[in-house]
Amino acid sequence: MATQALGGTELSYHLVSSVNAKIQSEASAEPDQERNDLLGELKSHITSIEDADPLFTKEVRHRGSTATPTDPVVNIIKHSKHYSKSNRKDPLLPVDTQSLSETLKLLFNLSQYYPKYVINLAKSTPYILKILCRTHLSTPVLQPPVTYLINALLNLSIDAEHPKESSSNPYFPKADQYCNIDRLISILDNAVLNYSEEQLEILATPLITLLRKVFEFAPALVKPHMQTALLPSTAERSQPLGRANTLASRLLRLSNSAVAPSLRESISSLLFELSDKDATSFVRNVGYGFASGFLMTHDLHVPENAMEGYSTCNGGDLGEKVTTVDGKEINPVTGQIKDMEPKDVGEEMTEEEKEREAERLFVLFER
Repeated sequence: MATQALGGTELSYHLVSSVNAKIQSEASAEPDQERNDLLGELKSHITSIEDADPLFTKEVRHRGSTATPTDPVVNIIKHSKHYSKSNRKDPLLPVDTQSLSETLKLLFNLSQYYPKYVINLAKSTPYILKILCRTHLSTPVLQPPVTYLINALLNLSIDAEHPKESSSNPYFPKADQYCNIDRLISILDNAVLNYSEEQLEILATPLITLLRKVFEFAPALVKPHMQTALLPSTAERSQPLGRANTLASRLLRLSNSAVAPSLRESISSLLFELSDKDATSFVRNVGYGFASGFLMTHDLHVPENAMEGYSTCNGGDLGEKVTTVDGKEINPVTGQIKDMEPKDVGEEMTEEEKEREAERLFVLFER
């Protein structure tokens, strides 16, 4: 059986993979004893006892105990050393990547099915982020170990030991608060360029979920950075929103996907949260055309003046918020700057025609 050396500890690649599968299959079963036996099975397969790191804390080491599994954290730390600046020139062997992937899957399964271990498992977060930032990104990008790195982070609390504004938070290091955020956004940009909507439904939803969690706990200086990167810019408003060749526009188009419901919901939720969970800001940022379906599905208040003409909005604060961006008047439905819209050479629509058109758009949005 092939093994992978991790410092002084040799873990069977196939054994860890097997236990991963068992943990998942037993996740819905009742007995804690069986689950603890599975964790104990990992301990029993360390082949180099004299150099091995313990799989359980020293307080309790017998099978069937409530000891905390620390080995995934230890192994993640060891793997991260391969990605230190001094070792970056040394090529990684395929077995290194396979071993890392299995360790990450084990960490995810433990955090998913054994929540009591999450606090200890969260100690691996800075090392997972280090690997994510320094690993080579292939094209398309969402493949091992990147997918497993992202999944491993999903259940680990961002603020378990680090206050939101703390410079010790591994997501927002003092040396560069944006480095991890930029890496995640870069991965998302690569993904939406190179995968179909059906593939993104499966592969990209965890990444977007992670971005939502990160934004929730991001410091005050980091949130505007994320908003700038993921929301449409003023430059994109020279045409209706969603038509530019930018990440923000591609996300808007995916938010209307008919074949990827989970992805559609995740992206709309991300954009809504980037708009500070405010319906008015949401409509201003993405246009009523992209915002309406999400707002109505979630029974959120739609700004009353969002669909009304500019002439009725001039006097109210709500209308100004919805129809003005950087001092420029915009079409609240399409998000395009009014002065850049094509000139209408036809006759102006009657009120009845406007109502029928609004109803037609509403039906389309509902679909």
